Amino acid sequence: MPAADRVYNVLFLCTGNSARSVLGEALLNHFGNGRFRAFSAGSTPKGAVHPTTLAILAGAGIPTDGLRSKSWEEFAGPAAPVMDFVFTVCDNAAGETCPIWPGQPMTAHWGIEDPAAAEGPEFKQRQAFEDALRFMRNRITAFINLPMSSIDRMALGSKLRDIGAMEGASTSISA
Repeated sequence: MPAADRVYNVLFLCTGNSARSVLGEALLNHFGNGRFRAFSAGSTPKGAVHPTTLAILAGAGIPTDGLRSKSWEEFAGPAAPVMDFVFTVCDNAAGETCPIWPGQPMTAHWGIEDPAAAEGPEFKQRQAFEDALRFMRNRITAFINLPMSSIDRMALGSKLRDIGAMEGASTSISA
């Protein structure tokens, strides 16, 4: 398949797989124009997507069908799709020992504060989810605009790390 027609598999990882990683999956599947197939998973999944994650996505016109909280083990087995990219979106997941991903995908840390951990009045909690959506959308937009077919692996890795340092970045984890 020519590089221009290639579909890239992307996995967003977080600990609970209820908010940030799900936002990444939904946004990339929506805005990726069929060039990307996104998934999300967690090291210790909550078992359900946070209701505010679904509400924020729906309010932004992003489809939520099929979104679920799941373990990263689903993507480490021989029957799993081979990933081209794996992005950790929470600092805990970035520091954990991940499974060995078949195919040696490009990896980067795109940490964003956990909106599900926001405290205070409901409007502050909702604002945390809206901020996470905005920060993730900015990263997804930058990512889908990378010249995948004409950039070498080293330059691509640098660009992916730069994306992770965009506005809203949580504590950086060295890879």
